[in-house]
Amino acid sequence: MKMRNVSDGKPVENPPSIVRKTLAYNDEAMPRRFFLKEGSCIPLHSHRATQIGYVIAGKAGLIAEQPEDEFEVEAGDSYVFNSFVQHGTDVLEDAECVEVFVPAQDEYKDF
Repeated sequence: MKMRNVSDGKPVENPPSIVRKTLAYNDEAMPRRFFLKEGSCIPLHSHRATQIGYVIAGKAGLIAEQPEDEFEVEAGDSYVFNSFVQHGTDVLEDAECVEVFVPAQDEYKDF
C-alpha cells in the first residue's frame, strides 16, 4: 500500500502554466492533481489511458477533434475521455482538478 499527500508530490510544469502532481498510484490507476492558469492551453492529444476528471475550482473548455464533442466544465463537474480519443483544454479561469488515468502511465511515475 502507498500513501502520498498532495504537498509531497513533485510539481511538474508541462505545458507552460499547467502544473501537475502525481498522487499515490499502482499499475491500474493513477490520479494526478492539476493547477491550470487562465489563458493556458493543453493542445489536442490522445493516449492509451482512459482519463476521468473532477473540477475542484475554476472553469475550462474541453476541446476535441469534432466541435460537437467540445464542452465547458466548472467546479463540481466531472468528465471522461476514453482511450485514444483526441482531446485538449483551453483554461478559461484559473482552475484546479483531479484526474485519474486508467491504467497508470509509466511516463508520470515519479516515486
